[in-house]
Amino acid sequence: MTVVGPFGLRVRDQALEADVQAGLAAVEAGLLDATKSDVPFITEAAQHLVSAGGKRFRPLLVMLASQFGDPGAPGIVPAAVVVELTHLATLYHDDVMDEADVRRGVDSANTRWGNSVAVLTGDFLFARASHILADLGPEAVRVQAEAFERLVTGQILETAGPREGCDPVDHYMDVLGGKTGSLVAVSGRFGAMMAGADESVVDILTQYGERLGIAFQLADDVLDIASDSHESGKTPGTDLREGIPTLPVLHLRARAAAEGRPEDLALVELLDGDLGDDDRLARALGGLRAHPALEQARRDTVRYAQEARATLAPLPECYAKAALEELCDAVVHRAG
Repeated sequence: MTVVGPFGLRVRDQALEADVQAGLAAVEAGLLDATKSDVPFITEAAQHLVSAGGKRFRPLLVMLASQFGDPGAPGIVPAAVVVELTHLATLYHDDVMDEADVRRGVDSANTRWGNSVAVLTGDFLFARASHILADLGPEAVRVQAEAFERLVTGQILETAGPREGCDPVDHYMDVLGGKTGSLVAVSGRFGAMMAGADESVVDILTQYGERLGIAFQLADDVLDIASDSHESGKTPGTDLREGIPTLPVLHLRARAAAEGRPEDLALVELLDGDLGDDDRLARALGGLRAHPALEQARRDTVRYAQEARATLAPLPECYAKAALEELCDAVVHRAG
C-alpha cells in the first residue's frame, strides 16, 4: 500500500494512486492560481494558509468519489478547489472568532495582520470560490449555496448555544452536521456528480461525507485536548480557552451533573473560570486528559467513522471503495 497525500491515506492500487496524486497536484496549482491578486499584499494574505499546507481532506474526498464515474471529467479539479477555498475562508474567520494565535503550525492571519485583514481575506477567498463555481453550472451553485447556508447556520447555532430544554450533546451534533459535515458531504457529492456517477452513488457518497465530516471534527475535539501544537498544527486548548463546548467538555459536564463527583465538579469549575491564564489552562487540559470524558469522545469518533463506512456497503467492491474505508480508519487514528 502507498501513502497518498498529507492525510496519510493508504492506497492499494497504482492506477488509483496516480489518479489521486495527479488530481491533488492539480488542485494545489488551482489553489495558488485562485489566490493570486493584482495587489501583492492580498496575494500574500490569501496564500498564507495555502502555503502552510494542510491535509487537503476535502479535495482528497472529491478525487476518490470521482472514481465512481469518469475521474478525468473537467469539473472535478475545479470543484475540489472550490471546496478547499471555502474551507480555507472559514479558517480565517474562525481564527478571528477564536482569537487563535497559531494555524497549521504558523501564525494565524489575525495574529500577523489583524482581525480586519483576516476577515476580508476570508471574504476574498469566498469570492474566488464563487467565481470558479459559476463555471460548474447552476446545480453546482445550488448545492454549494445550500451547504454554505448549513455551514453558517451551524456556526450561529454554536455561538447561540442550545435552546431551553435541548440536550447540549444533541445540540452540538447538530452544530457539527452544519459546521463541518456539510462541506465534507459536498466534497463527496461534487466528486461523484462531476464524474457523472449514478444519482444513487452520488447520494451514498454525500451521506458518507456527512458522517465522515462529523467524525473528523470529533477527532479535532480530541486533538484540541490530547495533543500538543506540533501534532495538531494549532494551539492546544484553543477551544477550551474560548469556552467552545466541545464533546469531551460536554460529556464531562453531563457526568458532573448526573453523578456529582467532587473531582468532576472541581474540573467544571476550573473550566468555567478564566482560562486566559496559561497555568489554569494547563491544569484544565491535564484534568481533561486524565478524565473518562475524553475516552468517551474518542468512542463517539469511532462510532461516526463506522457509520460512514457502513454507508459505503451498496457500492461495488473496488480500490476506490477500499480507500474510502481506509479514510475512516485514518480519521479514527487521528483521535488516538
